[in-house]
Amino acid sequence: MSTQRIIQSIYTDGACTGNPGPGGWGVVVYFSDSSIHEMGNASSHTTNNKMEMQAAIAGLQFLQASAQTQPITLYTDSEYLINSVTKWIKGWKKKGWKKADGKPVQNQDLLEILDELNTPQIKWQYVRGHSGNIGNERCDVIARSFANGKIPSLQQLSSTEHYKSLSNQSELNVTKVSDCDANSTIINKRTKEISTSTLEITIMEPSTGPAAAATEEKPSEMRVLQLRNLVETLRIADEIAEKGYLITSSELADLMDVHASAVTSRGDQWRWRNWIVSRVRREGNQILWELERGDQVGSENE
Repeated sequence: MSTQRIIQSIYTDGACTGNPGPGGWGVVVYFSDSSIHEMGNASSHTTNNKMEMQAAIAGLQFLQASAQTQPITLYTDSEYLINSVTKWIKGWKKKGWKKADGKPVQNQDLLEILDELNTPQIKWQYVRGHSGNIGNERCDVIARSFANGKIPSLQQLSSTEHYKSLSNQSELNVTKVSDCDANSTIINKRTKEISTSTLEITIMEPSTGPAAAATEEKPSEMRVLQLRNLVETLRIADEIAEKGYLITSSELADLMDVHASAVTSRGDQWRWRNWIVSRVRREGNQILWELERGDQVGSENE
């Protein structure tokens, strides 16, 4: 008889490009035996709040299906989600899903599902986004990958048939790499390198379980594909630098595969891979950046 794993904590996050626009959500489940289970999916047209809610729903459905009775902590960087579920929802229901101004509450369908899944077993905990918390950062990578049309490699439980069946339940919306075009595969190794160096991940809450998921060995075909994608990204960066194009913070973040805040928080000039990234000017609410080959700058100054 196999021993059931005990869920220790669940991290959830949502992302949306455009808001509304293409979106994605990510969930990381940490167990007391240091194992990890990751989930995620995409939506072609959605909002950031919807994705935050969908991530929490998937995490709580996974908890419900496990039949675990021990308490868990659910971490999210969405204050809107926490306040909606733990504070505002009682008043909304009493008023027939109307806000104080009489207008209908947005996302009522998702809120009703969350309300049904929420129990005293769950402690809702806010965690500041992009602050170096590994569980939150990993969820963010999963969510943004799906929002950008990429399919991240998700770490899945595999030791017991019980949890294999949970992973295959349709309501959990677990997306596998094999279900999508191989050309959409995210460069997982590159993402981890950039996330570590750019966001300076140095802290982790004691309850998050292991410090980081071990990178699974990938087939040679996937590794080659990842290298090709990496070369294409570097080629685009080289062309931007060579032709003197100025790009916005969000465009630079897409190129580096990081959150926009990781770009704007780094100062006026810094190095990324082979390039010196310099802040040029602000146009409206956008900061424009310039890329210049770092090796060429060094040779010119010698």
